[in-house]
Amino acid sequence: MLRRLYNLIFVISGLWIASPAFALSPAGGPALGRSRDAAARATPTPLLARQSRPLATGTSRLAPIVVIDAGHGGYDRGGIPRQRIAEKTINLDVAQRLRAVLEAVGYRVIMTRNRDAFVPLSARVAIANSYRNAVFVCIHFNAAPRVSANGIETYFYSRESLPLASAIHYYVARGAPSPNRGVRRRGYYVLRKTAIPAVLVECGFLTNPTEAQYAQTAYYRQKLAEEIALGISGRSQVAGTSGSMRVAEVGTVPLQPFIDQTRMRDPDLSRSKRSAKKGSKARSSKRKTPSEASAGSDIEKVGSTTQRKSTKKYKVSSSEDESCSKEKQSEA
Repeated sequence: MLRRLYNLIFVISGLWIASPAFALSPAGGPALGRSRDAAARATPTPLLARQSRPLATGTSRLAPIVVIDAGHGGYDRGGIPRQRIAEKTINLDVAQRLRAVLEAVGYRVIMTRNRDAFVPLSARVAIANSYRNAVFVCIHFNAAPRVSANGIETYFYSRESLPLASAIHYYVARGAPSPNRGVRRRGYYVLRKTAIPAVLVECGFLTNPTEAQYAQTAYYRQKLAEEIALGISGRSQVAGTSGSMRVAEVGTVPLQPFIDQTRMRDPDLSRSKRSAKKGSKARSSKRKTPSEASAGSDIEKVGSTTQRKSTKKYKVSSSEDESCSKEKQSEA
């Protein structure tokens, strides 16, 4: 009788231990009433992954497309004369980090350049316009003669680009330790000529000692890439415009106010062009010998004509676009 009672207790204990309520977790401890599937579902998902999941589902053919343009490159260092840090290098690093973040959550990413090479503005625009239902994001850093100039700026041109500019600027300005210089509407070549939503992000001033120090750290460049990715993913959460581009309903991401600079000429850009012309003339006059000076006028005419022809392939004239390759040096 006592033996039967022991056997009955043993069987009941075995069934109770094997019940799903106390199944062992992968770590070896009790799951406290949750199954493994429930525990997996309860695992927190990164913010970008949660926002991008509805957009990134489906086949790779239907994946959302982002064209990333790392500003400058090759012989075009970017920035202003005598600038210590080459903007082209920092731009490319942030662009490559942004590509990695977006691809990790299902986006298809196209790079206008993936190495230190010069790509004409028309080629960058052509790449962007060859992808329908895509967005175009230009990565840049700012520069100014005044070293105290600092802050984050985001540029757009078309009405369709304002939600994208608002979302990207909202996240970047919120996550960066730099002042918020706002969203600006401006007719840069790469923004005017693209047929898809397009923005240009100025991630800080490389001529400012503090922001230059930030930009040279991998942590900050990764932070910028993640904040830009959040803006790309969250552009659909920005309230749509109605009537004027300055009026919008309240949305998850607020529509950013902007400064319209489409008719504004940048005084710093004009000043830098004049100084560059004066410097080139002074250098050429110093190199001339007395014998060359007599025949110099004819040679200069031929040389200048050849130079203008070669330049037309890569640059838009100043009258068409005052700063087509982001040659502006913004004044704070």
